[in-house]
Amino acid sequence: FASHPRYHIHFTPTSASWLNLVERFFALISQRWIKRNSHRSTRELEASIREYLAVYNNDPKPFVWQKTADQIIESIARLS
Repeated sequence: FASHPRYHIHFTPTSASWLNLVERFFALISQRWIKRNSHRSTRELEASIREYLAVYNNDPKPFVWQKTADQIIESIARLS
C-alpha cells in the first residue's frame, strides 16, 4: 500500500453492529434460498441470489434491534 498512496486501510471491528446485520441477512439468504435450491455453477448461484433479492425487495421487512443500547452495554459489562 505504500506504493499506492490513494489506498487507505480502514479497520472495521468484527463486532460492528452494522456488520452483524449484514451477517444476519446473508444467513437468511442461505437458510431460505441457497440451501433449498441446487446450483451447478457460480452463474446459477449468482442468478439465484439476484432472484431472491428481487422477491425479498417486493415486500421488504426491516431488521429490528431487540435490545436497547443500554441492555447491550450491560451485557458486555457482565462479561468482564
